[in-house]
Amino acid sequence: MKRLPLLFTALFSLPSFAVEPQSEQISHYAVAHYADEMVTSLQTLVKFNTVAVDGKTPDTNPEFIGFKDELKSLSQQLGLDYVDHGYVILIGLGQQSDKLGIITHGDVQPANPALWQQSPYELDMTSEPGKLIGRGTEDDKGAIVTAMYAMKSIKDHDIKLNRRIELMVYLAEESDWTPLKTFLTTFTPADINITIDAEYPVVTAEKGWSKIEFVIPKVTDATVTTQRPTLNQFSGGYFGSQVPQQAQAEISFADQKLINQLKQQATTQQGMHYRFELQGSRLLIFADGKAAHSSTPEDGVNAVTHLAQLLAIHPWPKTTASLTQLFIHEMVGMGIYAEQFGDIAYQDDFMGPMSLAPTIVKAGEKGTQVMINLRRPLGKTPELLDSQAHAALDNWQAKHQVQLVGLETYWGEPMVMKDAPQLDTLLDVFAHFTGVENPQPVAIGGSTNSKLFPNALSFGPAMPGVEYTGHTEHEFITYDQFMLNLKMYTAAFIELAQ
Repeated sequence: MKRLPLLFTALFSLPSFAVEPQSEQISHYAVAHYADEMVTSLQTLVKFNTVAVDGKTPDTNPEFIGFKDELKSLSQQLGLDYVDHGYVILIGLGQQSDKLGIITHGDVQPANPALWQQSPYELDMTSEPGKLIGRGTEDDKGAIVTAMYAMKSIKDHDIKLNRRIELMVYLAEESDWTPLKTFLTTFTPADINITIDAEYPVVTAEKGWSKIEFVIPKVTDATVTTQRPTLNQFSGGYFGSQVPQQAQAEISFADQKLINQLKQQATTQQGMHYRFELQGSRLLIFADGKAAHSSTPEDGVNAVTHLAQLLAIHPWPKTTASLTQLFIHEMVGMGIYAEQFGDIAYQDDFMGPMSLAPTIVKAGEKGTQVMINLRRPLGKTPELLDSQAHAALDNWQAKHQVQLVGLETYWGEPMVMKDAPQLDTLLDVFAHFTGVENPQPVAIGGSTNSKLFPNALSFGPAMPGVEYTGHTEHEFITYDQFMLNLKMYTAAFIELAQ
């Protein structure tokens, strides 16, 4: 994700009247009247574990049903209209034929409760004062609440709008875009849209979500003996769009010399913590790094790649686990931009380099599943990338005399939004409320639903230069940012809907 330095000075400084006085007044009114209710509403929405479950839809999953019931209740409380289309919820203010679309989502990525100080599905306001911690606080339940209270504040003032403000909450953004694409075949979206699922100042370009996935088959070296140190297990990762925080390995018959070497090597890795447990003839290694959104691998410490590097100090007999470790070490290494993956690495002047992160390494019946998440900018065609990726994989397979199973690649389309009419307005609102002079559009590695809508630009909720916590095991939004977002969304909605 391309980042800008954090230049704003004070959250509530007002350097100039880049927005209309009415927008300014109502944005302050929103915070003064609804700050506490905003937090309470976020607390209510976070408690629902809206992670996709195979075989269930938003109309059959009790967590989604409860989530939608709360959204409906809150809409009625705030005087907003509410329509449930199954996977899509529409919450609106006004009945005008012209619309301003606000695009977000209510589903979330999985969370590992063991890595949270409190339950990820309870809004934690005490562990770290000033932070609202919980799954969905930044991505995207906090944004839903902010948009709804911005609309309520506008409604309170009964101002004349030329556009209906229509919030679309999609319920499978993190897992399956097909229901949304189907919905849009019969639904006419707004001709001006804001996605509130990324960062400020304004996102005009997004890399394409891509993947390489395969299984390393079960193999055993005939030379493996009961007394030779052998890598029996190597795994890590929790879901496909998260830089893994944890990884594990199991070694049989590791002698003390090898154990000491591994422990010494572990001390050289910054940002990593290792735990070694000796259970009879088995050495268990637990690696702990730092989770991050896979669109910003630079923000994380990938436990899978670091553990693979740690284990590279020893030549292991040929097993499924050792082949997996070799693949990660040789084809990915410690880089995050596909530096070692054949010839696929490249970059775009505005969008930046393609990123690459192994996100799932999971043992199964047929072998070890490996998923690599990539974010590709403009500059290469899917056909060229596919050819280069297959060439690199073919070379590696030939080198190690192994045949990968179920190889699958996918190359998502990068998006560049040009000439969207709301760009200057959004930049002015951001500049006005943050004090940043002359903010410029940015590109991100993330992939949002903006790609499916006309004239769609992303506007928050994360600040530039601040680490994005969505998809991590420490997701939060600060209270101050929550309130600043309310001000900026209120002003932006007024400026664009009048």
